[in-house]
Parts: sequence; C-alpha cells; structure tokens
Amino acid sequence: MNPARILRYAAAAAGAGLAGFGAYAAVSWARYGHADPQRHPRDELLDRFMPQPEVDEYHRLKVRAPAAVTFAAAKQMDIQASPVAKGIFWLRAIPSLLQGEPFRPQGPRGIVAETLGQGWGVLAEVPGREIVVGAYTQPWHEHVTFHPLPPEEFAAFSEPGYVKIVWTLAAEPAGPGESWFVTRTRAVTTDPESRKKFRRYWAPMSAGIILIRYAGLPLVRKQAERQARQADRAGSQTVTSHSE
Repeated sequence: MNPARILRYAAAAAGAGLAGFGAYAAVSWARYGHADPQRHPRDELLDRFMPQPEVDEYHRLKVRAPAAVTFAAAKQMDIQASPVAKGIFWLRAIPSLLQGEPFRPQGPRGIVAETLGQGWGVLAEVPGREIVVGAYTQPWHEHVTFHPLPPEEFAAFSEPGYVKIVWTLAAEPAGPGESWFVTRTRAVTTDPESRKKFRRYWAPMSAGIILIRYAGLPLVRKQAERQARQADRAGSQTVTSHSE
C-alpha cells in the first residue's frame, strides 16, 4: 500500500479516536454528580460508607462457578495480566517517563493485596461474598497518595480538599454452580473546590478506570471457572475411588 495512503488512514483513525474520546469526556462531564444508586441492586454494606455518591459505577458478569470460588478468584485477580489494563498503566506513566523516572510495574499479586500496598484500607468484608475497600485522596495531582481511614470514621470524614473513593468486589449466587461477579466504584468529594477539581479529572480519566474494570471481569471468570472445573474433577475422582 502507498505510504501516503497509510499515513492518511492513520491520521483519520487518530482523528476519529480523539473525536470519540472528546465526546466521551463531554458526556462524562455532563453526567457527573447525577449518580442514582437505585439504578442498580442495593448494596447495604457499601451504603454504610457512601450512601450518596457523586460517581457510582457498577459492573457485573455471570460466572459458571459457586460464589465462594468466584469471590476467591476476584481477590486474587492480577489485573496486570490484562493487555488492556497494562496498556492503560503505561499511558498513565508517560508523564513520569518523560521526566526520566523508570516505569515500575507491580509484580503479579492479587488486586486486594496490591491496592492495600498502595495505601487503601479494608472497610468491611463478608467472608466468601464481598469486600469493601476505601481511601481518601487527591487524584488530580501528578503523584497520587491514598490515605486509609478506620471504618467507623470513613462516612463522616469531610476534611476539605479531598475525594473519598470506595470500591467493592463481590460474588452473588445465581443458581446451582453459578454466580455473579460484581464490582462497584463510588466517589464523593469533601468540598465544592474539590468537586470542581475531581470533575475535571474524572471527565477524561474515567474512561481508563472503567476499561480496567471491564478488563477485570473476564479475568475473574476465567480463573473461577478453571478452579470450579478442577474441584469437580477432584470430587469425581474421590467418588470413583470410594466406589471401587
């Protein structure tokens, strides 16, 4: 193909991508602050810590595995295993790379352990079913720091200058040997000035955050269903050996 034509196609694709991203950011800006948690199934555990969010993102996927197996797979999910998520992390690191700082990807460990290592804190957990993690931060800064809070202080925390963020991993039974993997993210700011800053941040940056959430869904399903099949085979072998 003619090189000039390739360049024209590339330029057109880049232009379409930028136009699409601009449209997304505009819609995200308009939607900000109009979260309606009642659009999704109620989560009483999450409501304890943030009942009236400015942002409420909900994602779920059906898994052919019991809820306990799905939940264990979710906690151990290595989000770096997703090419989409890895690419987004690289893009986020570009400003630091331009300043000469090396890119240091996290090692392969579960998403809960990874985020707790970054400063988040566990607010609540129902064994085998759900975990709620939260922090307060200023994500509009170049170097972001996450600060945990004791669960009993999180809902009331209102020191100006921050946004509070909570996210969940959950597994809900969906029938014999099946479950729903659910992840939810909420955010609320602590004062009007922080709301303006976070809205400017969220409008463009939420695209990457939501893509990472979507990228995690099939990772959990694949691992949970593999573990469920292994457990079924082990159970079948046990029954066979006992019947002989």
